Amino acid sequence: MRTIARLTLIGCSALAGACHHSSDDPPAQNNPPPGPTAGLDARPSNLTCVAPAKGGGNAGTTIALQRVFPNLTFTQPVAMLQAPGDNSRWFVLEKTGAARVFANTANVSTASTFATLTVNSNGEGGLLGMAFHPSFATNGQVFLSTTEGSPMVSHIARYRVNSGGALDTVNREIILRLNQPFDNHKGGNIAFGPKDGFLYVGFGDGGSGGDPQGHAQNTKDMLGDMLRIDVDHGTPYAIPPDNPFAGGNRPLCSAGANANDCPEIYAFGLRNPWRWSFDSPTGDLWVGDVGQSAREEIDRVSRGGNYGWNCREGLIAYTSPGAACAARQLSDFTNPVHDYDRNQGQSVTGGYVYRGSALPALVGRYVFGDFGSGKIWRLVDNGTGGFTAQELLDTNLAISSFGQGNDGELYVVSYGSGGADGALYKIVDGGGSAPPAGPPVATQLSATGCVNPANPSQPASGLVPYDVAAPFWSDGATKERWLAIPNGTTIGVGADGDFAFPNGTVLMKHFRLNGNLVETRLFMRHPDGDWAGYSYEWNAQHTDATLLSGSKSVTIGSQSWFFPSGNDCLACHTSAAGFALGLETAQLNHEFLYASTGRTANELRTLDSILMFPTPLGDPALQPKMPDPFDTTAPLGNRARAYLHTNCAQCHRPGGPTVSSIDLRYSTALTSTAACDAVPQAGDFGLANARIIAPGAPDRSVLVTRVDRRDASQMPPLASTVKDTAGVTLLRDWITSLTSCM
Repeated sequence: MRTIARLTLIGCSALAGACHHSSDDPPAQNNPPPGPTAGLDARPSNLTCVAPAKGGGNAGTTIALQRVFPNLTFTQPVAMLQAPGDNSRWFVLEKTGAARVFANTANVSTASTFATLTVNSNGEGGLLGMAFHPSFATNGQVFLSTTEGSPMVSHIARYRVNSGGALDTVNREIILRLNQPFDNHKGGNIAFGPKDGFLYVGFGDGGSGGDPQGHAQNTKDMLGDMLRIDVDHGTPYAIPPDNPFAGGNRPLCSAGANANDCPEIYAFGLRNPWRWSFDSPTGDLWVGDVGQSAREEIDRVSRGGNYGWNCREGLIAYTSPGAACAARQLSDFTNPVHDYDRNQGQSVTGGYVYRGSALPALVGRYVFGDFGSGKIWRLVDNGTGGFTAQELLDTNLAISSFGQGNDGELYVVSYGSGGADGALYKIVDGGGSAPPAGPPVATQLSATGCVNPANPSQPASGLVPYDVAAPFWSDGATKERWLAIPNGTTIGVGADGDFAFPNGTVLMKHFRLNGNLVETRLFMRHPDGDWAGYSYEWNAQHTDATLLSGSKSVTIGSQSWFFPSGNDCLACHTSAAGFALGLETAQLNHEFLYASTGRTANELRTLDSILMFPTPLGDPALQPKMPDPFDTTAPLGNRARAYLHTNCAQCHRPGGPTVSSIDLRYSTALTSTAACDAVPQAGDFGLANARIIAPGAPDRSVLVTRVDRRDASQMPPLASTVKDTAGVTLLRDWITSLTSCM
């Protein structure tokens, strides 16, 4: 899960260097003219390289998201629900342990505390689910799903409302425990079945990567399973008699491994059933099961079903199946009703079958989303018993959950986004007909307006070149970078030095191998505020490049080159890091040769001089500065931290999209990174006494091991097939030099 930094749009400023003012030029600022220390004389006019409006999926209906309860924001919200029969209030769960309640009125300004729990919210743990007893109105019972303690243990517990209207968290009754081997893949959602009144509990496979212990196929523990228990009978619960492993006087399962099949299991073979729901009229159970590295899936779960993990991922065989899969065929498992690849998203968020009245075209359709891409789809019957996914909306949100009101209308819970963090949205009619499908940008790079059409290897005149002190590892490619913002706009600078770009911005990057152009990427902030990435593949003659519709791998010389899809771009260009990576004061506070003038000058001073910022940054000597990781004149520790900042911190930072809570930003003290001398929670690769960073011992450091791999456990996790040997050496030398975490 992740918290996303909000980007703030900045007002307009004058264009420098013009002999006259156009009608949309604001009054000139009182900035000094460019001096001899600036690399450029004036800000170029940019009329051609501006991000266009996006296209959309032709779904046969259009929806929009309407911000609701705009005076409220939440910290890492993961669920939104109403109590049975009570339309007057909403409840929101915060992953960090608070359940909040507020009135269902548009201008509500206060959310009260319904419960505050002590939870272990590391990784994917925390307060993960809440279910009201079907008779809540009379018995006041509420069930919560949490992870607690260290080592982490999942708890399902019964609470009761006290006389003040909040939950009595002191006298809770723990119903069920489950030991968690790692901090990821918890699942944790809970709900009562609308037809049978039993409590359903969805648990993930326990974490690490690939479920190497085969928990999801092991029915002698409760990891990777959908459970069903009767909380109204038994001590602490009874087993519904038609559960698949009921009968035979089997004892209730313990929190760990057991000698017998667990009678609590309703279905199994799940990787991480993060969000799921019942369709109340039919009783159908719809599950969004998060994938490993290739496929995301939607399952319609039924009693006794085996959904295939870790033998299969979606509809395909998993690349590293467990021993229990050796004699199995794909046909041995229950198929998902839909799966999709990483071109569409990276982490499915299960939704609901729409049962409201405001959107007739959605009635009876399952609506779901993706945490990584922000897309929302509906499933439509394909006429042969299966389903086709139709995209309804491509958003900028990190969709952690959906909510369904008692009236059947649907809501979206944003864990964080390019809009407000921790905000709630309602799905409403988008009006009009669906926009045309397809990308908004030109198929040929030469027609984008961002390059010289006569020589696409050269930028258009409105682009400003830049370079970064600590570049991202790109399999040995050399890179050229430019930025373009619309005329009349400026670049904001946050308190952390990160640049905030206006709508319409385009960032362009050329990649060369052995001097030859291989790929050009455009990263655009469209007029609606969404960022999106586009990859262009250069032809063999190096005369033009063509837009790719998805990811692609080709062999160039002796190496494989990976072209990322648009969603792959957003996996690294995270909203937590402000989307536009590398463009921050510390990264640009260095000398750069401007080819158009032949001058070498400080990049910050140059951008200041040509009025790219709303107010001057001032003397670069007073701004933060990051070293080149391979400049041996700089301190070793600073160089290693700069390398980690560029290659890791876009995800490994507060609110980042990783299961780990480590913070590898350059500005974070080593002792505060939660990485130094820390026990790894996502696999130790068999290292004895492993630590994420083991001072003085690179061979015990998981961080080094991940950078030194090129497989499913590598770091960075995608778009690289070639090991950065110099980077590995740098990290090893640094860790060897450490005597402590101070």
